[in-house]
Amino acid sequence: MTENLHPITDRLLKRSDRETLTRQRSKVIWMCGLSGSGKSTLATALEKRLHAEGRLVYVLDGDNIRTGLNAGLGFSDEDRSENIRRIAEVSKLFVHAGVVAINSFITPNDSLRALARDVIGKDDLIEVYVKASFETCMKRDVKGLYAKAEKGLVPQFTGKDSGFDEPTDSDLVIDTEAQSIEESLDSLFQFVSPQLSI
Repeated sequence: MTENLHPITDRLLKRSDRETLTRQRSKVIWMCGLSGSGKSTLATALEKRLHAEGRLVYVLDGDNIRTGLNAGLGFSDEDRSENIRRIAEVSKLFVHAGVVAINSFITPNDSLRALARDVIGKDDLIEVYVKASFETCMKRDVKGLYAKAEKGLVPQFTGKDSGFDEPTDSDLVIDTEAQSIEESLDSLFQFVSPQLSI
């Protein structure tokens, strides 16, 4: 079937044209970590801070994507892989549109993180590990998921029924057990902001 596809990429505006318009270097800031580690909180706070700095930014969040674009996917290994692949492809479109994408996804293992990096391109992706232990996230239980998982109501729950491989080569580690949200945001902003300048 691919022989009937004719992409028009070569006829579109160049990424550099869009980056000149937005006056920024487009990137994907991919935040991974357990549910309740603080990914979404930091993503939305970073979005506001970068917007106030004059950046064109957009947050892609796990729950939002799974209620829309990826609504039909479950949590099997195959579905998790397809979930990340689709998100990475969308993120790549954002990058070529000159937009900074801030992604908040558990991304539980090395192969999924490598998949995202391969699709987006390692030069366009800033991987941030938002670190907090399973025990701390369970105490926070922001969405009530840990309580449901304890009752067996959330199948394939990451960290309990489904594994989470702690990243070892992230560009930045934000430890939300050791830092407040404000301190974590400052660390994140100071690391990311200079990389968006052209």
